[in-house]
Amino acid sequence: MEAVSLPDEAAFLAFEAECRAEQGWLTRYSREGLSVWARAPPPGGDPALHRLKGRIEMPDVPAETAYDVLHDTEYRKKWDTNVIETHEIASLSDGADVGYYSWKCPKPLRNRDVVTLRSWRVLEDKSYVILNFSVKHPKYPPRKDLVRAVSILAGYLVEPTGTNSCRLTYLAQVDPKGSLPKWVVNKASQYLAPKMMKKMHKACLKYPSWKQERKASTKPWLHPEQNQLPTMALSDLSLQHASSLENIDESGLLEAKEEKGDTSGPEN
Repeated sequence: MEAVSLPDEAAFLAFEAECRAEQGWLTRYSREGLSVWARAPPPGGDPALHRLKGRIEMPDVPAETAYDVLHDTEYRKKWDTNVIETHEIASLSDGADVGYYSWKCPKPLRNRDVVTLRSWRVLEDKSYVILNFSVKHPKYPPRKDLVRAVSILAGYLVEPTGTNSCRLTYLAQVDPKGSLPKWVVNKASQYLAPKMMKKMHKACLKYPSWKQERKASTKPWLHPEQNQLPTMALSDLSLQHASSLENIDESGLLEAKEEKGDTSGPEN
């Protein structure tokens, strides 16, 4: 059982640098202030590892609002139509927790879930970073009705570009635990990821009024004293390695005709 440690300053800075890097990333979508890139595994690397990066310019959303939206799981259940279930499980520190997320995949693929350690920090340049990676939780073993995916490293960088504007970058290195058909990989980068980021932009615009109607000042990610989650020792978690989970071969599945209102996809 491999021990888990919280990301240090170097990990946050390395993630920020990768979010801003261009070398080695291939453009899969670029239109109207929204770009998506994909990256092939390095020579000899794991072919199951999918790397995706998306960036959207939001000229009408303050960085603080985008950061709140990324943290607020109650609001996510409202705007993220991919989500099946999401919740925080326990607090690990003032800037870290462990949580559960399950989501719909494009039909006829099986739906996926993850258990992740999430850590966040405000950098010196006033940018916000949220990181997550897969862990094993003793009370959240893999379920028979879902495929347990593995987040090697995923997260968000929110950079202020003005008083009321920001740039949001999403970066994911994920093993979906299965041999995916090529159409899924293409659809994720050219259709699902851009659609998800546009949806996130709309969610950011609506968040202030939604939050105002509820407990507007309750933001435990900013005010740790508001956190009501049970605490958990880091030593009770272990790293989740992809090799210890079942592989699902879905490479031969054909794309189902998209049903009206179906916005399912593998974005987390």
